[in-house]
Amino acid sequence: MKKTYFFLSLLALALVSSCQNRDELITETSRQEEVHNKTVNVTHHDGRPFSTGKDSGSTNGKFIAGPGGGVLMQGFYWDVPEGGNWWNTVKDKLTAWSDAGIGAVWLPPASKAQNGAYSMGYDPTDYYDFGNFNQNGSVETRFGSRTELEALITKAHTENMQVYADIVINHNSGGQSEANPFTGTNTWTDFSGVASGKFQRNYNDFYKNAYGNNDEGAFGGFPDLSHVNPHVQDWLWGRDDSVAKYYKNVMKFDGWRFDYVKGFGPWVVNTWNSKVGGFSVGELWDSNVNTLEWWANNANSSVFDFAAYYKMDEAFDNGNLNVLNDDMMWKRNPYKAVTFVANHDTDIIYNKMPAYAYILTHEGYPTIFYRDYEEWLNKERLNNLIWIHNNKATGTTSILYTDNDEYIARRNGYNGNPGLVVYINTSSSWQERWVETNWSSQQIKDFTGNSTWYPTTQGDKWVKIQCPPNSYSVWSLNL
Repeated sequence: MKKTYFFLSLLALALVSSCQNRDELITETSRQEEVHNKTVNVTHHDGRPFSTGKDSGSTNGKFIAGPGGGVLMQGFYWDVPEGGNWWNTVKDKLTAWSDAGIGAVWLPPASKAQNGAYSMGYDPTDYYDFGNFNQNGSVETRFGSRTELEALITKAHTENMQVYADIVINHNSGGQSEANPFTGTNTWTDFSGVASGKFQRNYNDFYKNAYGNNDEGAFGGFPDLSHVNPHVQDWLWGRDDSVAKYYKNVMKFDGWRFDYVKGFGPWVVNTWNSKVGGFSVGELWDSNVNTLEWWANNANSSVFDFAAYYKMDEAFDNGNLNVLNDDMMWKRNPYKAVTFVANHDTDIIYNKMPAYAYILTHEGYPTIFYRDYEEWLNKERLNNLIWIHNNKATGTTSILYTDNDEYIARRNGYNGNPGLVVYINTSSSWQERWVETNWSSQQIKDFTGNSTWYPTTQGDKWVKIQCPPNSYSVWSLNL
């Protein structure tokens, strides 16, 4: 009996040794089933890319949007250097940004505000003073002169880039004190002396007034503009020299970032957009995707995807990539979602490179934060992701696999462009997965260069890909 057991033990050992490769195949086959069973088709549309509503072709400019759509640069951060040189700083970077594949720049509020040369512009006094009137203690704004702003916009258009104005129309600041019959007190609501002479306001243009006691929201105790007042509407978007039309037709802005849209009804942005057009995105600081979708639909505008922002923080900083399966605005409507990793108001995501890999391979309109690009992160790696976005990130999205530290998604391609597969790995070791692609018997490669593999997909479109630790890889046809 002992001899028999010894023989059987040797036979079992030999079988384990000789079938090691077969066991690998069995393991990989089970992985295929595991991954396949988790595939979720996230978006359902014809595959076309996000559009800012402007032809991206150019006969004399250098930037031409690729099949993946455009990328937006937030061209400032909180408390950029004082001294009136910011417009020149941005203008000098436009060519490099255009060369990198960035198609638009969002500027800070450009008009004179209460704190004059020290203000970041979110306390507006005179919407028509772009640094050319001596009021609030200075001629220039914090960012520079009107001449320098116009030179920046002209240079951007030469590069075939769009320029978006930050519009603050919830509140004003810097008015003079006046008796207010609706409050029974004095309020700082007398804007009759603005240096431009345009859009003069008094207490009846702010809440509370003859039109009501309040609207959807006030901010910081500043005088709260009453958008239902016909005088306010006329000056914001109605007349030929209204704020909206002046910014578009005279200053040549191409679109709008609306500040603090929680403070007024979405009909305001909807009306503005219908009167003047241009790209539009609202800052609705809310992680509830239902609220974001409701606002975007009623405002007829894009909205910043705060739902995705907070999910990325949870995923990449707290070790749970499964939350990337949760609902986000870009999944609800990718054509009205502007995605971002940081901005001048909030910067909570610490592990930023996988977050940028996420937004630059997924749907929506991705935004790059100035300091991330110019100061804090690896510009070469960001430029690589921008190139991938513009050239490979096409079509609808399918999530192929998630766990705590791995996430794999597929862009399904559009109009002959093959799309991609993105693999994000936040673990401390290399990872490999079998995934189902859209490509049969074709060689693929990692366009980030993080993996040196050049695998060929099987006839059934499955392939094994890999991802380095605490990093990402992006796979597409080796073309």
